[in-house]
Amino acid sequence: MVKHIHQYYLFSMTMSLLFSLLFVIVFLLMGLCIAQEYERAIVFRLGRYVGRRGPGLYWIIPLIERRTTVDIRTKTVDLEQQETITKDSVTIKVNAVLWFRVINPEDAIIKVANVNQAVYQLSVTALRNIIGQHQLDEVLKERQQINATLQQLVDAATETWGVKIEMVEIKDVEIPESMQRAMAREAEAIREKRARIIKAEAELEASIKLTQGAKQMEESPIALELRRLQMLSEIGIDNNTTTIVMVPSEFTQAAKSLTQLAGQTGN
Repeated sequence: MVKHIHQYYLFSMTMSLLFSLLFVIVFLLMGLCIAQEYERAIVFRLGRYVGRRGPGLYWIIPLIERRTTVDIRTKTVDLEQQETITKDSVTIKVNAVLWFRVINPEDAIIKVANVNQAVYQLSVTALRNIIGQHQLDEVLKERQQINATLQQLVDAATETWGVKIEMVEIKDVEIPESMQRAMAREAEAIREKRARIIKAEAELEASIKLTQGAKQMEESPIALELRRLQMLSEIGIDNNTTTIVMVPSEFTQAAKSLTQLAGQTGN
């Protein structure tokens, strides 16, 4: 009888140890967690922040500690089209793209409820405000400067949330059709003005060169004859039927002298 009691006691102890060992193993397994290379786990113990875990394998106390995983990769957010008014009272539609990443997972979890939504709403508001501070021409021509200013504003506001704004780019600016037609007429007028200025400058330069050539030919009569011969050769290249009558320059000078003499005689 004593032997049976002793065997029963040993069996009970063995089973208790096995159950205890199994419980410990299950308890340990329940606390094992894995964080990817691009993730960080924020651990809370009974509601209080106790530290950061990951990447890789880590352990938390089951039922006492809980974890919240944060993705620290760069995220791309497409800011939906915003209808806003520029400084010169022109209604335009603007959409942009935002790139940001979490650099402090603790602040991204503790200080803001939904970091992605918060960054999105702040970026949209900042975009509308900064467009309202610029005229339409500035929005169209100084887009890089506006992007840099917008990035600085949003980055400064989200720094307390543990977020880094890497880049902001205005993707598209849509203006009213009436304004598009007015801008097209303005651009056409500017191009016409530029063409007329270029043509006038070309005529001025040509007149200067012609005057210089005329003075040079006046000093050397043989140069004038050579120019006439060159003109004849250029006309003959086209194989046309133009009839040219050559009058020696001496005849022209003689006629001019006779005209002057007749005028003096008449006086």
